[in-house]
Amino acid sequence: MFAAPSKQTLYTSRTFTMAQTPIIRSTTVIGVIRDGKAALGADGQVTLGATVMKQSAKKLRKLYNDSVMVGFAGATADAFTLMQRFEEKLEQHRGNLSRSAIELARDWRTDRYLRRLEAMLIAMNNQNAFIISGTGDVIEPDDQIVAIGSGSMYALSAARALQANTTFEAKEIVEKSMAIAADICIYTNNHIIVETLDTAGEKTLQLS
Repeated sequence: MFAAPSKQTLYTSRTFTMAQTPIIRSTTVIGVIRDGKAALGADGQVTLGATVMKQSAKKLRKLYNDSVMVGFAGATADAFTLMQRFEEKLEQHRGNLSRSAIELARDWRTDRYLRRLEAMLIAMNNQNAFIISGTGDVIEPDDQIVAIGSGSMYALSAARALQANTTFEAKEIVEKSMAIAADICIYTNNHIIVETLDTAGEKTLQLS
């Protein structure tokens, strides 16, 4: 019979693994559609293991003549590769968001290179919002609120409460939900960027 490894051996092995491959944790991204207006927000923190590496990373992009917004959580290089592929799908399908999302998810799952990429995406326009994952999932929530990342559940809960009990516009819901997530989640900071499809440019909020 083989002897079971000691607790010390297990601990040493685990420590070595973590030292070699530190976990990248970052972000909260949330999108809301209300009354034909769409808003997508994200914080700027990037965390490597127990260290904050960056405070003001931009995790949102506008694609296809600024008619589609995309936000990402996960490895930055992987996310940019996926966004580039998604932009190609949008061009191919003339801006059809749902078809492009499904095609990207299919490629992401089946392509030998893409399926190694570690990220999640939100893609949305004024009518539809999707969460796209590498497992082949394309999720369109009933309430038109989407969230990904380490603080997503905090932001999602806040957004649903605000949608049900206030008359706030989509941008206000995103701003307030992100502020709540930043107060709770240690991997989310208060350097918040909000993109909308009904106004030009972006807005950066410094929330105390």
